[in-house]
Amino acid sequence: MRYPYVERRPVVDRLHGVAVPDPYRRLEDAADPETIRWLTAQDDLWRAHAATLAGRDRLRARLTELADAGLVTAPLWRGERAFFLRRTAGQEHAVLHVTTPGLADAPWRDEVLLDPWTIDPTGLTTLDAWQPDPDGRLVAYQISRRGDERAELYVMDVRTRRVVDGPIGRSRYSPVAWLPGGTGFFYVRNEPRGVFLHRVGVPDDVLVFAREGVTSYGLEISHDGRWLVVSASRGSASRNDLWLADLSAGRPERPDLRVVQENADARTAVTVGGDGRLYVVTDHDAPRIRLCVGDPATPDVWKDLVPADPEAVLADFAVLDGTAPGRPLLLVTRIRHAISEIDVLDLVTGERLGSVPLPGAGTVGPLSVRRGHEAWFTYTDHVTPPAVWRFDARTGETVPWSVPGPGPAAVPRRSARPGAGEAGVESHRLHCVSADGTRVRMVVIARAGLHGPRPAILYGYGGFGVSLTPAYAADTLAWAEAGGVVAVAMLRGGGEEGEEWHRAGMLERKQNVFDDFVAAAEKLIADGWTTPDRLGIWGESNGGLLVGAALTQRPELFAAAVCSAPLLDMVRYERSGLGPAWRGEYGSVEDPDQFRALLAYSPYHRVRKGADYPATLFTAFGGDTRVNPAHARKMCAALQWATGGDRPILLRHEGDVGHGSRAASRSTALAADMLAFLAAHTGLLHQGR
Repeated sequence: MRYPYVERRPVVDRLHGVAVPDPYRRLEDAADPETIRWLTAQDDLWRAHAATLAGRDRLRARLTELADAGLVTAPLWRGERAFFLRRTAGQEHAVLHVTTPGLADAPWRDEVLLDPWTIDPTGLTTLDAWQPDPDGRLVAYQISRRGDERAELYVMDVRTRRVVDGPIGRSRYSPVAWLPGGTGFFYVRNEPRGVFLHRVGVPDDVLVFAREGVTSYGLEISHDGRWLVVSASRGSASRNDLWLADLSAGRPERPDLRVVQENADARTAVTVGGDGRLYVVTDHDAPRIRLCVGDPATPDVWKDLVPADPEAVLADFAVLDGTAPGRPLLLVTRIRHAISEIDVLDLVTGERLGSVPLPGAGTVGPLSVRRGHEAWFTYTDHVTPPAVWRFDARTGETVPWSVPGPGPAAVPRRSARPGAGEAGVESHRLHCVSADGTRVRMVVIARAGLHGPRPAILYGYGGFGVSLTPAYAADTLAWAEAGGVVAVAMLRGGGEEGEEWHRAGMLERKQNVFDDFVAAAEKLIADGWTTPDRLGIWGESNGGLLVGAALTQRPELFAAAVCSAPLLDMVRYERSGLGPAWRGEYGSVEDPDQFRALLAYSPYHRVRKGADYPATLFTAFGGDTRVNPAHARKMCAALQWATGGDRPILLRHEGDVGHGSRAASRSTALAADMLAFLAAHTGLLHQGR
């Protein structure tokens, strides 16, 4: 394969006495004519290769069918209205719906409140966040365009569907904390960075809180609108500071914020319940997280209500105070080795009384409460599309929720063709042992009854405390249906086993993540699931860094790799995108010890001339404001120059989309291309169904 030419230049930085070459730095400049020419040639090369991928169209059609199972979120109740997102077959984006009960025994009315497609029929505008006011009369929502995630904030009147305010500032997935009566709200603005108070219809906002060096703020307000919580953190550090203000004691423009937690090596969240108690969720002295209670008058003093479980991570809680006289209940969601469970406890004593029946061994979403005795949540697993379930504490039953009326059911329908359950796709739980003896868990998804080594995809993430829990994924099921194997490894750096597990894979311990991933690959081979010439790896964002590290450290172990929106030049990652905010996770080249750790594993700097690298597809997005697509450009050029084998190194570049959400058809096209590439270079297309 003849690759587009780009000059290797003798660019060398000297950092802490170490010479660090960067021969493709020119490709960092997206506006450079040489970069434009090179990228255009790479696009042509990818399209020519993609046209040769047998089964690509068939994969895309099947992915579309499987993805049409849809998406739905649990209802958020405000007043007598419920708000939720839903995407059904044929829709490009999830649509915000509002549900209003009818009179007497009349059915619920389900209506579209906001559809991104009606705002922009090109599909390049996304709904990033939304929050109704306490009465459900107004809803604040944020939209961004072309993937840049720099959202504009608007306010809509729910009854009339009229935009009554906005655009308000520039925010990025900002929390919104409404004042009582919907008169205004607190939100986070990007420039200047801080917490602002906006009064609906008033043009000038008031800065109410800011701290030097803070990159992320969180906001929470109690249901009665009295108590405001402000959280502040610096970058991706696993710690935050917290303050609490009684808004009834003064004007919202000048909240008297009192310290809940400051300068502690812990991540904590607080809220004030309807019973007047302060509820504190913290990993302080509890890596798997505990739930404490206190008095808002002394917000820095707490005591345990639900101690940390030695084997499960506390993920969420909800108070049910309308169950039975004198015995309010507490629901606690935990993740036990990546599987969700919900316990029922006595709210006062914390005594365990039972558990919430769940549809299976999968993943439960955030809890939403209504009428004091109902809890709503989503459930999904590897073969089950997300659906909403309702737990009634008075009966002890868990039932699926659907919304009668003109709209489709809120419980997504299955695709027209048989889904994964009917096709006999099974999951198997395994473990492997990493280089330092650490036990690492893994899930393998495959069709029942298949024997012998199969083309396989190993997926991982291993960063920022993110947990890989079971979830319905069209690409996983399409691969498994075709006879392949998908393995998901729960690596250090993630949150599956709590904060200690996260910290074991960050900063100077990042190599542990890559060792875990290699151990998972070797386990799949040793147990006969696959072989090196049939094993592909796949990772996105921080997972793209994982794939880049794996293919440069152990190229002989893999046949193919997909590296999507990746970080790859770890010496310069801080200079673009959201890189400066990630120093708490990766470290900084300004620190000599952290610099040496970063350079040691930086995939771009580990490329070796003459190595036989796996077939590799980089995917990058022109509107990505989180991870600069220059990472993929530079790494692609380096591998194309270095590889000593004949397996292709390719770049799929897509403009006008970003790191996060996008139109469904674009997501399907991307997934089809990545699966077809892996299938072609692991032999899946020769396996049949």
